[in-house]
Amino acid sequence: MSSSQVKLRKRKRSVGGIKQWGPALLLISPSLVLVGFFVYGLIGTNIYTSMLDNHTAGQLNGAEPVHFVGLDNFIALFKNQDFLWSFRNLIIFTVVFLLGTLILGFLWAWLLERPLKGDGIFRSVYMFPMAVSFIASGVVWRWLLNSGQGADASGLNRLFQSLGLGFLQNSWIASQKWAIIAIAVPAIWQLSGYIMALFLAGFRGIPDELREAARIDGANEWQLYTNIIFPQLTPVALSAVIIIGHMSLKSFDLIMAIADKNWYQTFVPAIDMYNAMTVNDHSRAAAIGTVLLLVVAALVIPYLIHDAKGQNKR
Repeated sequence: MSSSQVKLRKRKRSVGGIKQWGPALLLISPSLVLVGFFVYGLIGTNIYTSMLDNHTAGQLNGAEPVHFVGLDNFIALFKNQDFLWSFRNLIIFTVVFLLGTLILGFLWAWLLERPLKGDGIFRSVYMFPMAVSFIASGVVWRWLLNSGQGADASGLNRLFQSLGLGFLQNSWIASQKWAIIAIAVPAIWQLSGYIMALFLAGFRGIPDELREAARIDGANEWQLYTNIIFPQLTPVALSAVIIIGHMSLKSFDLIMAIADKNWYQTFVPAIDMYNAMTVNDHSRAAAIGTVLLLVVAALVIPYLIHDAKGQNKR
């Protein structure tokens, strides 16, 4: 075969390849441009801003010079006691939120695993809180978690008082020790139904033939669940952990609705970032945003890698 024939064949292959993937690329190109600009472009801008000394309105408006300072803003963050306190609160909130939603969601799904008469009503009741915005539910929970006690009691404290359970009255969000845990309660109430739906789909996705085969082999109900059903739910549980984990890390609206941006007991990095923006400290806000991005990425990326490996094995 001559060199001209080889070149002609290569050219035909390249033209055929363009005809094959060209229309699809053209179709998704607007989405690629939008994602590239509004996601990765803004992430890059945020990271760059976090490495500047842009801390004043004058610097923001160009009246004062802005300098590149590298990692100085991150070093200052982790030396700042307020930020460390907010990060500590975030960890506590995430752990309580995660455990609460997983336990309640799993138990509700387990109870509804077998089709029951009227189970649709129960599912609707459990799922309803998720349809309410965090701001709307936060306003209600702010009243429920009111710290007033005795003659000034309202919300849950008033309920406990009326039931003769006055010893259960608590200062809730006014307590430095329990405030961030109290904030997690509304979040658990609102998202447990969603986790229930995930687990319920997992339960009902397990073939009945698999259950019957285990029973024929002599497995009792406990062995059936521990050896067959629960292992099948591992991917669902992992997905739930990732979803709830990253939602808790960027919690802002619920906390703002229940407490306040200056409420130290419920101070978290997202609130700190908002406060920095309101005083034109864009570099500090960008540094906090970058830290949160890295924490979320540390949760999500391993899951994506694990999921991709699972897809390849199939």
